[in-house]
Amino acid sequence: MFATLKQLFTSKNKDIRHKVYFTLFCLFIFKLGTAIVVPGINKAQLGLSTLKYFQLLNVMGGGALEQFSIFALGVSPYITASFIIQLLQMDIIPYLADLGKEGHTGQVKLNKITRYLGIVMAFVQGYMFSFAIISGGSFTDYLKFALVMTAGTSLLLWLGDQMTQKGIGNGISMIIMAGILMTLPATFVTAYQTFMQAGTTSGIIKFAIYVLVYIIIVLSVVYVENAERRVPIQYANKSAVMGGNQSYIPFRLNSAGVIPVIFASALLQMPAFIAQFIKVEKITTFTDKWLSTTSVTGFILYILLIFGFSYFYTYAQLKPKEMAENLQKNGGYIPGVRPGEATEKHVKKILNRITLVGSSLLALIAALPIIFVWVTGLSSNIALGGTGLLIVVGVALETYKQLESLLLSRNYTKGRR
Repeated sequence: MFATLKQLFTSKNKDIRHKVYFTLFCLFIFKLGTAIVVPGINKAQLGLSTLKYFQLLNVMGGGALEQFSIFALGVSPYITASFIIQLLQMDIIPYLADLGKEGHTGQVKLNKITRYLGIVMAFVQGYMFSFAIISGGSFTDYLKFALVMTAGTSLLLWLGDQMTQKGIGNGISMIIMAGILMTLPATFVTAYQTFMQAGTTSGIIKFAIYVLVYIIIVLSVVYVENAERRVPIQYANKSAVMGGNQSYIPFRLNSAGVIPVIFASALLQMPAFIAQFIKVEKITTFTDKWLSTTSVTGFILYILLIFGFSYFYTYAQLKPKEMAENLQKNGGYIPGVRPGEATEKHVKKILNRITLVGSSLLALIAALPIIFVWVTGLSSNIALGGTGLLIVVGVALETYKQLESLLLSRNYTKGRR
């Protein structure tokens, strides 16, 4: 890691360094925007007590929702739109399914559709949030606030695209990571102050255990993200001289990354979001009691959703049928497995097994902070801080790998010259 960073700051990698600076500049704009309150908002009108139902959104947005800034919605509408589009691609809408099979061209069109849907979702969520959090406003006020927040989300999506094209890493993921990093120091300070109230010695021990849990989360995510199973493949049209024709397909232990945690957390927030909009006390009480991640039923549902999204996203990214067809077209095969349908079944079997292990580890990592909250009786914000750290580490690893890939590609190109 240190060697990679040292290599980055050499004179020959000036252009890659500019990518890093550009990414940091875009993140600075995001940070600046979280402090700009939506015009016309009176702080006294904000129902801050309702924010407990939207804590995850507030954490992912760097506290922007609490400030009711122009970036209050963050990129959550895009995440929702992305999930909807991927779901509709599963042969529900033939047009979207066909686009998914068209390679890069189809993916570009799908990304454009997802962004348009994300903007529509931003307006809908902006109006619902305004109605749920701001008291005493008129229809025109809520409409104006929704338009401003929609513009804020649109700007963030544009910044994300710019970071992806001109910076390093996935821009949307970087924005989510930056938002969580803004709230992590406050989470640690809150935990420390809470533990110190219990007594000097016992408080220090509990805080040390708390920090240890976070360290375990970091190390576990690093292990899960880097683990992979390599399935050997051979090509019939190449000579087997010294094994030079043998290659492999790398199947990551957790192909979905931290996406299942983001989707599962966001989906669990939806009932509370709807309950706050319709403002029916019984429904609000029900969601708070039974669907919160710190309740037993909400916790079980959260873990099941992580498993479900892990399998869903893995099969959305890695399509066994297409992999088997591509191998057969290129004259490749897995040793001991017949090409075609047998290869497809073999790949499915491998994916089912490694995804079960990967999703189990991911669910365990996500459960650690929640279990810690149960044992210590701390605020649920601490559990969300653990979930946020899980997302941060996952995105940071992906960004580091992309940076390392850029440096290797640059050095290889220069070496050939």
